[in-house]
Amino acid sequence: MTLAIFDLDNTLLAGDSDHAWNEFLVEEGIVDAETYQHANDQFYQDYLNGDLDILRYLRFALEPLSLHEPKELERWRVRFLERKIRPMLQIKATALLDHHRELGHTLMIITATNRFVTEPVADVLGIKHLIATDPEIVNGRYTGGVAGIPSFQGGKVTRLLEWLEHQQMTLDDAWFYSDSHNDLPLLNKVSHPVAVDPDPTLAAHARKHSWDIISLRD
Repeated sequence: MTLAIFDLDNTLLAGDSDHAWNEFLVEEGIVDAETYQHANDQFYQDYLNGDLDILRYLRFALEPLSLHEPKELERWRVRFLERKIRPMLQIKATALLDHHRELGHTLMIITATNRFVTEPVADVLGIKHLIATDPEIVNGRYTGGVAGIPSFQGGKVTRLLEWLEHQQMTLDDAWFYSDSHNDLPLLNKVSHPVAVDPDPTLAAHARKHSWDIISLRD
């Protein structure tokens, strides 16, 4: 069975869901606007630069989940999906997903963004298989910690290989679509790497290795 794997942020979505969630928290007055927005923007720039300390970032990003009741978080997430995520959906991305479905491929999203944010996005896109960074949950509440390996850079490869072993599948003839040079470890593992609206580093690498380069921006 052939896998068609997709990064989420700035690939299937015309924006970054993780950054948008943090912006939503600021806009709703859930976190301190000045200090939180500055940190959010700096972490995002570190990601773009390839310098992100993922564990330090996750301590920042997951802390708000630990400070509020799950039911309240769920209510916020519904508003977030409507206000921030739906405007990021792309017609061309939907068409690409449908193309792979018609070919009989198994679709998957693999993202560094945490599962709390990304699970409903995968549902909207109709994608059953999701590998995301998993927030730790103890006694029904988020702790602010991480469960297992974050699916970031080489961690995406590790998490995917674990999933493949469990599913008794392989990466034979697999596709992977991404915008970011942070995903080069996984892009280099698949038969069909595709750069989607790539950052400059990924674009240069894709041209050097004759990878396909596409745009999904409407």
